[in-house]
Amino acid sequence: MTVVRTRAVALTGLDGALVEVEADLSQQTPDFRIIGLPDKSLGEAVQRVHNACANNGLTLPRRKLTVNLSPASLPKNGSGFDVAIAVAAIGTELPLGRESLDATVHIGELGLDGRLRPVPGVLPAVLAAARKGIRRAVVPHANREEAELVTGIDVLGAVNLAEVVAFHGGAVAVPEQAAVTAERPGEETADDLELADVVGQREAVEALIVAAAGGHHLLMSGPPGAGKTMLARRLPGILPPLDEEAALLAASVRSLAGEAVSVLRRTPPFEAPHHSASVAALVGGGSRVIRPGAIARAATGILFLDEAGEFPAHALDALRQPLESGRITIHRAGAVADFPARFQLVAATNPCPCGQYAVPGGACVCPPIAIRRYLGRLSGPLLDRIDIELSLRRVSVAPGLGDSGGTTTAVAHAQVREARARAAHRLRDTPWRTNADVSGAWLRQGPTAPPPITRRPLDAALHRGALTLRGYDRVLRVAWSLADLGGRPQLSVEDIGRALFLKKGVAA
Repeated sequence: MTVVRTRAVALTGLDGALVEVEADLSQQTPDFRIIGLPDKSLGEAVQRVHNACANNGLTLPRRKLTVNLSPASLPKNGSGFDVAIAVAAIGTELPLGRESLDATVHIGELGLDGRLRPVPGVLPAVLAAARKGIRRAVVPHANREEAELVTGIDVLGAVNLAEVVAFHGGAVAVPEQAAVTAERPGEETADDLELADVVGQREAVEALIVAAAGGHHLLMSGPPGAGKTMLARRLPGILPPLDEEAALLAASVRSLAGEAVSVLRRTPPFEAPHHSASVAALVGGGSRVIRPGAIARAATGILFLDEAGEFPAHALDALRQPLESGRITIHRAGAVADFPARFQLVAATNPCPCGQYAVPGGACVCPPIAIRRYLGRLSGPLLDRIDIELSLRRVSVAPGLGDSGGTTTAVAHAQVREARARAAHRLRDTPWRTNADVSGAWLRQGPTAPPPITRRPLDAALHRGALTLRGYDRVLRVAWSLADLGGRPQLSVEDIGRALFLKKGVAA
């Protein structure tokens, strides 16, 4: 029997499925066929494997060679199957360790010179293999650090194909070749930005701390130069660091998006797509390989929409379902991909196209229809999903030399961590850990539900139509964040009133 088996991983979104790569020889006209629903780039692996073997001193059999990717009904995409196909094919000619091949997952693209080239999605692929019980993985040398982020699995970062064959017991000479390297991204600097640099916006800084304490969505409206972008870019620095699971999820999405990953970043990700971004750029997609968009890349972190009024209305409305469910599912003819979408939305907008509408001392030149159209891009259902709507005023007095600054990043960070610890302790017997995630039913009817006298202002706002029931629940969530920041175990009327004030146009 000449069938040789090894393993690979097929990714659909962040979900990985183990693929059994079978190679078999038959006494027919020499040929090399790949079957099992490969796409075009995977079908071209035949020529890459031929040249890689020839340039690494490895020989392929001169008979009909058939490589099957099982399960055959699962679509396989990309060049990440090259190494598994090559090793299985070589195993039909050279004596390799069958148990070693079957217990190892192979990921990587082959260059014509036999070197292993990096591919996107190595981290989620190795993570999926580890969850299926695989304990050894072969990846390109450039992806080695990324694969080693997964605990409980032994990783070989191979330079070339001959090294992989030798790893499985093949008696081959391993040529000296320089490893293919991956371009490393620059380090994030969001945690180096100082919150005290924001001057003249004390209430806005306090609202930012409340949003960070509960993970609340925030909309800032104000004239140009009021500090909206400064505030948003300082939010990651006051958020608590990501735990192991969240950091691994964020790194997996970055890997799938094609970014080189070497360490687990503990700072929450910060995505700021340009206002010309399309729906596909925000949501993600692709005709053959489904890639994550800005929404998925912001998972466990912040999605910042600067100049939100300039985004297409249909692109903004694409946020509604992910904001509510925390997941985003992309349907294509050949596949369905599911991505995480539990992010914190921060949006900033001017009051009108020229930015001077209702600004003291400003001279707005926009016609009423332009103002209505501009603000109308933020639809009512989208605004209903935002917890805090903040109006900023233009700073009228510049700080002088020696003036004391506002709240520092270190102080705000400590306040947020303490508030989140209180929330996690209060919610310890529930599936939630932050106030923004708690269900409305539990807030209204659970053991910590406020008494009728405390929520009277909120009930009055709901009765007169100033709030929807969804908005009612969101105000309760913000109120709990205010209570956590103040160290109070129960909601007070003041917490409800302050949370109502943070909802634009709603008064207690």
